[in-house]
Amino acid sequence: MELRHLRYFLAVAGHLHFGRAAAELGIQQPPLSQQIRALESEIGVDLFDRGSRRVRLTPAGIAFRPDAERALAHAAAAVRAAQRAGRGETGTLAVGFVGSATFTLLPRLLRAVRDRHPDVTLNLRELTTTQQVDGLRDGTLDVGLLRPPLPAADTGFLHVEAVGNERLVVALPADHPRAGDRVVDARQLADEPFVLSPRHLGPGLRDQIVDYCRRAGFTPTVAQEAIQMQTIIGLVAGGLGVSLVPASVSQLRRNDVAFRPARPATHVIELAVAYRRIESNPATANLVALARDLARSAPVRPRRPASH
Repeated sequence: MELRHLRYFLAVAGHLHFGRAAAELGIQQPPLSQQIRALESEIGVDLFDRGSRRVRLTPAGIAFRPDAERALAHAAAAVRAAQRAGRGETGTLAVGFVGSATFTLLPRLLRAVRDRHPDVTLNLRELTTTQQVDGLRDGTLDVGLLRPPLPAADTGFLHVEAVGNERLVVALPADHPRAGDRVVDARQLADEPFVLSPRHLGPGLRDQIVDYCRRAGFTPTVAQEAIQMQTIIGLVAGGLGVSLVPASVSQLRRNDVAFRPARPATHVIELAVAYRRIESNPATANLVALARDLARSAPVRPRRPASH
């Protein structure tokens, strides 16, 4: 039995007239009659009483009709579901993000996905750049919002697109002697302990910070390492050291931490969206396209750190 047999049956059952049913279906009446006969032969009962004056459903036809309607409706629903999934309008995406993305692109991206693709479920995980690369490699993540540059060994299987940029700023305990400065001279941090993320979990950002300090004439002394940006700021607030963080982190607006621009100007660091070059989830392409559009239409411009 084929779906077309059900369509033919329901057309005749609706019109109770083979000629009008054939016209609706766009076929000739003789082939329609032959197909209905073939269906009845397969089922083993007559579905229509073909009297000389009019066509009527037999008791078997009456019993067959509701399930035939449901079968066609289920088939149509299956087609629609497959089409929506193929367009990336449904499904689940595992998305990794660095903590500082919550101050820039991520909130706008989440709203855009909710508005444009409400039936796509996002499983969000705050992870370091290295952890995201590992997740993209082993398939536990579909998309990552991370901080380039990535090691060359990690770029071969990934597309990495910049979707935002900002400068680094100095994070100081609020009672630090330099906290009242409008701009902090990097050389004045040479003897300070630093709080940084572990290099093996985010080499790109860590290396840019170390390179900046070396250009200012010193190598930073790392007194404490922390994975999440909020933790780094908390340790700075506790007086364990100073740090260089993305400018957007200053939106934390903590009274116990001062965020200041540095002199000379710090590196411009990127936020990027990363995904596998060979990708089978259509919803990934939709999310990446939204991130790309947001970056183009409304570039991230984090609040400038307050000055006194």
